[in-house]
Amino acid sequence: MTLNLTSSAFRNGQTIPERNSCEGEDLSPPLSWTGTPVGTKAWVLIMDDPDAPAGVWVHWVLYDVSFATTSLKEGLPKDDVLPDGAMQGMSGGVTRFRDVGYSGPCPPPGKPHHYVFRLYALDRKLDLAPGAVKEKVLAAMKGHILAQAELIGLYNK
Repeated sequence: MTLNLTSSAFRNGQTIPERNSCEGEDLSPPLSWTGTPVGTKAWVLIMDDPDAPAGVWVHWVLYDVSFATTSLKEGLPKDDVLPDGAMQGMSGGVTRFRDVGYSGPCPPPGKPHHYVFRLYALDRKLDLAPGAVKEKVLAAMKGHILAQAELIGLYNK
C-alpha cells in the first residue's frame, strides 16, 4: 500500500485557500493520509516553499505525531507541544527563524509559489526537544523513514 497525503481544503497542484495564508486567518490546513506502513511508530510533517527568493522557506515542522494519527484538523494551535504530545518546530529561512508552528503561505507579489507538504512515516519517535529546526529533524530521521508522501499547494498574491 502506498502512503497518500491529501487535504479537504485543496487538491494536489491547486491553490491553497486564503484562510490558510498570511492574507487570511493563517490556519494550518486540514490534512489526512492513508497507507500507514507496518512498523510506523511516529509521523513527521514538513511544509516548505522552495520558490522563496532567499532560498527554501520553512513554513511548518511537526514531529513525533502519534502513529495512530491519520489526520490533522484545520487550525492547530501554535504551541511547542500539542495536547496529543506532538511537537512543533520553528518556521523560517536559512538564517532567520520566526515562530513555532504553522506559518501560512505569504509570498511576494508575482507568480505562484509551490508549498510542499511532506509526510514521513518513521520506525521510531525522534525525541527531540520542542522547537527544533527542519535540519535537526531531518538529521534525526536519517535511517528511520519507512515511507513518505507529498502534497503540493500553490499560492500567490
